[in-house]
Amino acid sequence: MKPLMILTMAGVLTASLAGTAAAESAAYPVKHPKLIANPLYEAGPLPTTTCAEPRVKRHNVKQARAYVDAVIACLETTWQQHLTAAGLPYAPVKVRHMDRIPKSYCGIAGSNEASQAWYCDKTRTLAFQIGKDWTDDPSDLWLLHTTASMYGYHVQNLVGVADAYDVITYRGKAEEREQDRRNHLQVACLSGAFIKSVWPLEGRSKKDWGYFLTLPNGDKEGKYSSYGKTATIRSWIKQGFATGDPGSCNTWAAASSKVL
Repeated sequence: MKPLMILTMAGVLTASLAGTAAAESAAYPVKHPKLIANPLYEAGPLPTTTCAEPRVKRHNVKQARAYVDAVIACLETTWQQHLTAAGLPYAPVKVRHMDRIPKSYCGIAGSNEASQAWYCDKTRTLAFQIGKDWTDDPSDLWLLHTTASMYGYHVQNLVGVADAYDVITYRGKAEEREQDRRNHLQVACLSGAFIKSVWPLEGRSKKDWGYFLTLPNGDKEGKYSSYGKTATIRSWIKQGFATGDPGSCNTWAAASSKVL
């Protein structure tokens, strides 16, 4: 199992992985059917639902936690309906809010960042550590996207993407990182699809979405990056939002140039 994390600092989204893929599956390019031809891609657009955003005052961590819980409830409604209608597995996610996520959590090395979120496959649990940096500008849709992205790892776990990701092999560090990016970019796209399914949110406008897309959320490590450049992440979020369909989030079959 590869524990999955999103942590932010000064508005920058990063992701980190632990562990290496088991030597079991096919060589590059990715050929595992659960990744490139998952039934999720054929289930159609997410159902349109209504989701209300609770108010979050600047640097109010208690309100930010309530916001995350409300978004998780919306995510559960949407994804339960979508997955069960398609005959795909569904189980609710567990959520824990912590002042400090222990470094031993889910067998991971942990992080010293003020804010972070981890998904633990084996317990189907999302752990959130929300610091003041995540609430510096609570009006910017960042917390909505982060929560929806983290739930995307739960979806991957439910439909078999996570297990397949764990066993695919790679030839060297560059290929390993490309697989990491494909995994992270998929949940970014799933976040965009979810946001489209509840859009427009009350009190929101195209300007809010446009501003969110200007926020930096990648890195410049090139082929050794595990989560992608800002332009790449933004492209997959926009693709999910444009279609509202998880089928448009098949990063595993995309050309390498699309997952830089």
